[in-house]
Amino acid sequence: MQALRNICQLTTLIVVCSVIGSSDLVAQPQPPYQVKEVEGVDKIRLLQPGPGNPRNSEGDFILLKDGRLMFIYSHFTGGGSDHAAGHLAARFSKDGGKSWSKKDVVVVEREGKFNVMSVSLLRLQSGEIALFYCRKNSIADCRPLMRLSTDEGKSWSKPVTCIKKVAYNVLNNDRAVQLKSGRLILPVALHNSPSVNKFNGRGIISCHYSDDKGKTWKQCETEQQGDKITLQEPGIIELKNGHLMMFCRTNQGSQFLSFSLDQGITWSPFKPSNIISPVSPATIERIPATGDLLLIWNDHENIDAARKGRRTPFNVAVSRDEGKTWEHTKTLEDDPNGWYCYTALIFVGNDVLLGHCAGDRRTGGLNTTQMTRFSLDWLYDK
Repeated sequence: MQALRNICQLTTLIVVCSVIGSSDLVAQPQPPYQVKEVEGVDKIRLLQPGPGNPRNSEGDFILLKDGRLMFIYSHFTGGGSDHAAGHLAARFSKDGGKSWSKKDVVVVEREGKFNVMSVSLLRLQSGEIALFYCRKNSIADCRPLMRLSTDEGKSWSKPVTCIKKVAYNVLNNDRAVQLKSGRLILPVALHNSPSVNKFNGRGIISCHYSDDKGKTWKQCETEQQGDKITLQEPGIIELKNGHLMMFCRTNQGSQFLSFSLDQGITWSPFKPSNIISPVSPATIERIPATGDLLLIWNDHENIDAARKGRRTPFNVAVSRDEGKTWEHTKTLEDDPNGWYCYTALIFVGNDVLLGHCAGDRRTGGLNTTQMTRFSLDWLYDK
């Protein structure tokens, strides 16, 4: 989904691949750079590229009732672009993310003409597990689908299409949200449709929601597209007062914010925030143990020239005032050639576990998924 301008043709089928920024491209696998150690932070380069598997990225976690973690991710087989062939695969952990199973379990076969990718997992209030992903058929047809599991991921229902109208909609990984009211909501960016048939990197931002556990879906009343501002890859967090905050990556040097007072039906105009960042997605989720917000992003406040515009460093911060200010900023990674993005986040006991891209921009920034784990005590400096 981060690939949004035309760059390539795929073998026997002529397939136009579009990308935002050439640094998103995945080159042939090369030996990874040396992962730097940060005291208090554990890292596992879990899913590295190999023969017939040039890219592994954009996944999400779910905690199963037997105590295991399941991580479902986008496993590419036909190349490294966003439109290459790929399916969804799972790995499992019995120890809170410290170690993982060695072999994939295929969850969803390649049912799209291009691929299936970009996973969100939710434990619904009903107890079922919801799996969201994008089915890509063409540069004008990419839509999120939803499946349900009543047996802890052993099997899945037939997919429900969350957006009926055929168009190219970007839903990032770990973006699906269930509100306290039970409403399911998906923040999406529209970039193309069959009637237009021309990819536009400046997304039209909206959301789609369901009040019947995903059986039927409606679109919100507000659509936003910047005039000279590029808006892409939105996410949503529910605030303590019941309002919703939507955040978007932009080309303006920060994440932009929009707010909804009516559970996502209408939204305020996007405005710049104090989350200084390159053109790269952020992740914001609430810490269950403290009620604070946790932010994962590439902090570019006072960034040096060597890293300007790149998806590095990789940072975390905490907000005690619902996103107005951020503190306890820490650096997880800072390699100048590192490419840290598309972060899945889950809280396991007193630990924070991240699953994210951690490649090298020179050899494939999106080809490797890393697990990064740290404790809340480390985060809060206790």
